[in-house]
Amino acid sequence: MTKKFRRYKLLLDEGLPPRNRFKILNSRHNLKHIKHDLGKSGISDEKVWELAIKDGRLVITYNVKDFKRLVGLAKQSGIIGVSINLPTDQIDKKLVALLSRSKKNDLYGKYNFIRT
Repeated sequence: MTKKFRRYKLLLDEGLPPRNRFKILNSRHNLKHIKHDLGKSGISDEKVWELAIKDGRLVITYNVKDFKRLVGLAKQSGIIGVSINLPTDQIDKKLVALLSRSKKNDLYGKYNFIRT
């Protein structure tokens, strides 16, 4: 039996490149950027988190320290931290791999980290 493909709703934090730089991720999932797509530049991490919860999106961020403390507060979103040492193409591939091998509830209400 083949695993059912799950299309995730994702939110890129302000420090990450625009979504068009994540070719594979952008083609397979519902990907939005807090600044470039939603026009919410400079808002607090708490506001980003509230937007993610409201829309059921997983937050992808370099800003692990500030977002990690929010993750246990709601099951409608989750945090995927990304190492600043990873080039964009590697972030793209590693995020797609993580999402592909995860079940629906594996990522919501939790914190995950992608590194080199």
